[in-house]
Amino acid sequence: MFRLNKIHSIQYYESSFLSGCDFLTHAFCTRLGGVSEEDYASLNISFKEGDLESKVLQNWNRLSMAFAIPLDNFLTLNQVHGDDILVIKPFGDYLPSDGTLDYDAIVTTRENLAICIKTADCVPVFIVDRTKKIIAAVHAGWKSTALEITAKVVRKLLDKYGSNPRDILAAIGPAIGLCCFELDKESADSFRNQKDHQDFLFPGEKPDKWIVDLPQANRRQMINCGIPEENIDLSPLCTFCRQDLFFSHRGSGGITGRQLNFLMIRGEAPCRVLTIGEEYPKIQ
Repeated sequence: MFRLNKIHSIQYYESSFLSGCDFLTHAFCTRLGGVSEEDYASLNISFKEGDLESKVLQNWNRLSMAFAIPLDNFLTLNQVHGDDILVIKPFGDYLPSDGTLDYDAIVTTRENLAICIKTADCVPVFIVDRTKKIIAAVHAGWKSTALEITAKVVRKLLDKYGSNPRDILAAIGPAIGLCCFELDKESADSFRNQKDHQDFLFPGEKPDKWIVDLPQANRRQMINCGIPEENIDLSPLCTFCRQDLFFSHRGSGGITGRQLNFLMIRGEAPCRVLTIGEEYPKIQ
């Protein structure tokens, strides 16, 4: 079950499944609580959508202060709608040697690193091994979902870390719902090789149009990897329908901000929370 919380001005959702893990901090943020205006009102965290940089920096600072996480401890990806996974070691340097972050998922056991997913209709998926204390954050747009990125992340936990499927909890955050997401036939055909695709792929009302339930597609991928259904928390909120709460790329016609979804293993408390400075190598 998802519940709405508020810290200072920041309104966000938590999954009760993940809240039961005392080593975690997580949030599926709404668009509320920031300083951006007009199409980007108000907690836009993306520098790439046309918002004023000064406003975006203030929004990040508000997030940092609200959750008592230094700005330098937030890690965002370029999110290229693929299926590559960034694996971060528990210690040492973790940025790729070429400096690029062209990935759509992160897996780590590192403490005090908030792994982030930016969304405005795409599906944010958090996956946690509650026994081994492994976390993953997945950006599952329709292309990444068609590539079965969530299943690949689960298999990474099972094969690389030796996770037991019954120890894995997952939370699928607010995203565009079955009610509002339509694809053409060619795009929809990319889902047909997935097991149980009839549970999330349906004919649309218009010729050669198909309805795709992206949250359900990602849920089925995890179930088909052996994750018990009762271990998966699914938000009922549609970002297109609830543009009062969330940014929606489709709902806005493409001009909008991005909300933040983040997950972190808590370690020893950072010595201080960083405020706005001049360089943000990990915030893009």
